[in-house]
Amino acid sequence: MSHKPYGPYEKYFKRPLDCVLSAGALVVLSPVMGVTAILVKKKLGSPVLFKQDRPGKEGRVFKLYKFRSMTDERDENGKLLPDEVRLTAFGKKLRSTSLDELPELFNIIKGDMAVVGPRPLLVQYLNRYNEHQARRHEVRPGFTGLAQVHGRNAITWEEKFNWDVQYVDHITFLGDWKIIIKTVATVLKREGINATDDVTMPEFMGNEVK
Repeated sequence: MSHKPYGPYEKYFKRPLDCVLSAGALVVLSPVMGVTAILVKKKLGSPVLFKQDRPGKEGRVFKLYKFRSMTDERDENGKLLPDEVRLTAFGKKLRSTSLDELPELFNIIKGDMAVVGPRPLLVQYLNRYNEHQARRHEVRPGFTGLAQVHGRNAITWEEKFNWDVQYVDHITFLGDWKIIIKTVATVLKREGINATDDVTMPEFMGNEVK
């Protein structure tokens, strides 16, 4: 899986800028993250952080960090209950404000992620992508991306992947800042939090680009 940088910004400046922006955000948002951690501990219990394997650039797996937004309620057989049962009102607020995503700033500093790029999805999706969709892994996954400012979870998987690949092919300084600004507006408006018929985005089972 090879990727040729679109220009000097992607090749030389994007990664250093990501580090500066994420470190600055951690300093500025540390009080918010502290209060959020306390509330998660109080309302959902331990652990405060949710950690999950996610595929990054070239499919390399890393640990994604988030504030947990669901309970660990299970049925009599020890199986986790459906998302709509475990996602509390507090968890919904965390997601609608994107506060649950803030620990990903540490992933950016570590080099697992970028500020802007295709969102990191589940490991089990790796063998479900067709050739076009798999191109989303040519670059680092992002805290936000084109799909997030064009419908977030309210658009189809096919639309998401098309936006992702479009971004991979045209990474620019101006484009990244437009996405960042639009992301702030989207979060403030709380648009596209959920899929049309689901509390969370339904599982991607694989498809073909037509």
